[in-house]
Formats: sequence, C-alpha cells, structure tokens
Amino acid sequence: MALIVQKYGGSSVANAESIKRVAKRIVDTRRAGHDVVVAVSAMGDTTDELLDLANEVAPIPAPRELDMLLSSGERISMALLAMAIHSMGFEARSFTGSQAGMITDSQHGAARIVDVTPVRLREALDEGAIVIVAGFQGFNRDTRDITTLGRGGSDTTAVALAAALDADVCEIYSDVDGIFTADPRVIPRAQKLDHISSEEMLELAANGAKVLYIRAVEYARRHGVLIHARSTFSSSEGTYVLGEGMKNPREAEGADMEEPIVAGVATDFSQAKITVAGVPDVPGKAAEIFKIVAKSGANVDMIVQNVSATGRTDISFTVPKADAAGALKALAGEQTEVGFQNLVHDDQIGKLSVVGAGMRTHSGVSAVLFEALSAGGINIEMISTSEIRISVVLRGDDLAEAARTVHTAYGLDGESDATIHAGTGR
Repeated sequence: MALIVQKYGGSSVANAESIKRVAKRIVDTRRAGHDVVVAVSAMGDTTDELLDLANEVAPIPAPRELDMLLSSGERISMALLAMAIHSMGFEARSFTGSQAGMITDSQHGAARIVDVTPVRLREALDEGAIVIVAGFQGFNRDTRDITTLGRGGSDTTAVALAAALDADVCEIYSDVDGIFTADPRVIPRAQKLDHISSEEMLELAANGAKVLYIRAVEYARRHGVLIHARSTFSSSEGTYVLGEGMKNPREAEGADMEEPIVAGVATDFSQAKITVAGVPDVPGKAAEIFKIVAKSGANVDMIVQNVSATGRTDISFTVPKADAAGALKALAGEQTEVGFQNLVHDDQIGKLSVVGAGMRTHSGVSAVLFEALSAGGINIEMISTSEIRISVVLRGDDLAEAARTVHTAYGLDGESDATIHAGTGR
C-alpha cells in the first residue's frame, strides 16, 4: 500500500460533474489499497472572479482581507469534493490550509511555506479517511492570519504535503496528459515526455511552461518528492519528474533513460523590455541601475549591455510586465543621479527558450536554434544562456511561429496532434 498525494487544478473541478469525476478517480485510488491525500484548487475561474470582485469594491484591496477572500475558493472545492466522496460510500475529511498544518511566512498574496505539521491529516489517514486539503493557503503563527501562496500555490501545497507525509508520489493533475516538449496549444505536434529531470523542469517552468509551477518543482527537488504529472480527463500514464538519483518507475518496462539533447521548447509572453539609454560608461553605473530596479520589487531576467563607442552605453533588461511600471517610475526618479539620457519601454516582446540536459555534452545545439530562426526570417533582440538552456527575446508577433520552427528543427515534432482535454492548461 502506498501513500499518494494528488492535486487537482481549477479546470479539473470546474463544476459539479467535474467534481464527481475527480471523486471517482480518488475513490478508485483508495479501492486499489492506497492512502490518499488530495490538494484541490478553487473551481474553474473562481479565483479570478473573486479578484475582479475585490477590485470593484476597492481600487487597492487590503492584502489581509484579499487573502481571506481568495482562500474561500479552495474551501468551497474541498467541501464539495468531500461530499462527493461521501456519496460514494467512502469516508472523506476536508481541511483548510491552517487545519492541515501549512505554516507560512507573513507575506500576503505570495507567502512561502516554512513548516508543515500535518498532525490532523495523519490522524485522519490512520482512521481510514481520505484527506482533502484546500490548496493555495496557509497560516502565519506570528500574525495568526490566513495567507495565500500566489499563483500555482496548490501545486506547492501538494508537494509540501507529500514531503511532510513521506508520500510515495505526488500526482499533479491538469487538463493535459503530462509534460510535453512544448505547449500543445502553441505547437500541436508537441510530444508527451515519459520522464524529465527536475533540473530541466525547473528551467522550463521558469521560462514560461505552465503545466507545473516553479516553486512546486523547487520544493520537490529540495525535499526529494517524486512528481507524476497526469491528466484528470484520461487514464493514460503521464510524465515523471525525476530528482537527482531518482529511478523512473517505468524503467523496468523498458523506458529509455538516455537523456535527450533537448527536452523541450518554452514560450513566454509575460515579459517586457526596458532600455536605459545613454548611461555614462563608468564603473558602478550598472550597479546603481539594478539597485534601483531591485528596490522597486521588479525581478530582472535577461540583461544586455551595448558596447560603448561615445563614452555612453545602453543597458537593456527584461522584467515581468506587471513589474515594469514600478521599475520605470523608480528609474525615472533617479535619472539625474544616475545620469542616463532616457528610458524605453517595450511590452511587445516574447521569450523563446530551448532546454535540455544533453546540451552539456553535445556541441552544435545553439547553431541549430540560430539557423532555424535565421531561415524563418526571425530577428533576435537578446540572448541568454545557462548550462542547459538557451533563451532569446523576439518580437511577440513572431514567437509562436519561431517556437514551431525551432521545435521542428530539433526533431521534436510528433506524428499527430497532442490531445488537450479542456482549455486552460491547469
């Protein structure tokens, strides 16, 4: 008998019929002899609808009260799911994040888990119950307030529960059959992967892949949790995310453990580019600029500095679109002190990333990327690399076509279109 943690996203529990379908899958797992703990998201677009409602009643909702509001979505889901399981003749108990022992820091809207004390969950499991936990939320001991974990928080909840309970596997359910070589909504011929390393999954998640959230993958890697990404809408095997030293559970069935050169292609429309033009080319100016940006709360991704020819240089960098306004305002306020000439903001960009552990040992990977883009007449504005990733910034209008071209160039296209069971990726 195994202990299995399952997570179901909003599209998986979007309505009553969906909740009953999820309940049946959970019950089937219990019938197979396994203990089951479930982390569940809010139904469908509930979180977005609650955010819209909050913004209608208050231009800037109080963070504490916003967390109280948003955490209600998962509480609705957990109670309905427990009711559905009860109607099938099985004992189920639902718990809020605080009841489940999800202890966080005090940062409303983006809290981080600092401890998990699942005492009540253990008791329920020992008594033969299926455990349902509201994802996305926790409790801060100092303020005694409810907190939420931010986007993807239910994934992180599930992984944290799996680590604390020493679960055999954490199954993350969404509306696609696993992890693909690209987003099948952008590249229909994307192929499902049998397995992927947590290192590769971290890079893909950080660069736009939405099927798993980066904080959940980071937590799993740090705590040795085996993730199995699957679809709520089919019984097909999904994709295992393997941490260091982990064995693919399907290896005995003949799974090929040879690392591919390229595991996947990720696309990201969420970035904006800021260019600080006419910066005095003297030591310390870049430090001044990025200290100002850091104080604004913006998270910098890619950076390019032009060669100086006149004693002045341009520094371009990318940030999330939501952070751009704050960064621009902070820089404009320090223009005289820093001595740059002007600022340029561009939110019509897209980022394309190619990820693969095989890059470490194979030459020519970057050449394939640049040749494919050149053949497609697609211009590159910025380039960034790591050991297992190459990222380029392009015009946003070119991103989808560039992704399809590059995916084909690396031989990643499948023979038929991927199946998408719903429509959101979650």
